[in-house]
Amino acid sequence: SKPAFRRVVRMPNDAILNRYFDDSDTPRPESYQEDINLAKESGRLVEEVYRELKAAAESGWDFSSRWLDDGNTLASIETTKIIPIDLNSLLFKLEMLLATAYLRTNDMGKVTSLTQSAMARQDALDLYCWDEKRGFYFDYNWEKERHTNKVTIAGMFPFFVQLASEEKIKSVLPVLQNDLLKPGGFVTTTVKSGEQWDSPNGWAPLQWIAIKGLKNYGQNELASEVCKRWLDLNQSVYKRTGKMVEKYNVEDLSLEAGGGEYPLQDGFAWTNGVAQALLNGQ
Repeated sequence: SKPAFRRVVRMPNDAILNRYFDDSDTPRPESYQEDINLAKESGRLVEEVYRELKAAAESGWDFSSRWLDDGNTLASIETTKIIPIDLNSLLFKLEMLLATAYLRTNDMGKVTSLTQSAMARQDALDLYCWDEKRGFYFDYNWEKERHTNKVTIAGMFPFFVQLASEEKIKSVLPVLQNDLLKPGGFVTTTVKSGEQWDSPNGWAPLQWIAIKGLKNYGQNELASEVCKRWLDLNQSVYKRTGKMVEKYNVEDLSLEAGGGEYPLQDGFAWTNGVAQALLNGQ
């Protein structure tokens, strides 16, 4: 039997993990012509490319070197082949929350099954996504049976949901400080692909997740430093332009963020919300 069906992947040890997927294999309505052009140029089955693009859009990281086979060109996108560390961390958290909810109604059958699912997912993530040698969580390509080896801030999700064991935070710190920490906060990935969920951009929700993850494991000094850098950047851009924005260039603080399919957006709800929460010391 095939190891993957829709959003579910059965791993070699029979553990169940999840992936991003889309049931349709047509161009995205909002980028119809662009997707047709890209699929034609790719030399691949066009339906395959359409599904991969839509799956990446489902992830929220549309687009990022995380999903690209060659790490650089959108035509090489392979989202459905990847076990994402962030998605599975959030599903672990959801399973644990549901187990707690069912405990309040004394439905012990549901409590047991959901807790077992969460524990099995935790074990599988440690087995397939944790790299002991490099000391970081990586996405896992289930077809190639290996890590994608792309350092991204998604590797902090296990700490945000408190799935990771306590000792892991020590080996994560050098990766964060050497590869991802920039003058304006954490960069999304280490790759400059021209896509928006890549270097040099930083995004408010990912700062929040990383900062909370560090605090969960007692790393308050680094958490405070990231918080300060991010809020300083928010403030300096606001003073310069009179607005908060969707994403920020965390590497060169004099430049706007960019990349991707559309211009930098003004606003922005998640930027405002994270800034407010961090200013309130949350």
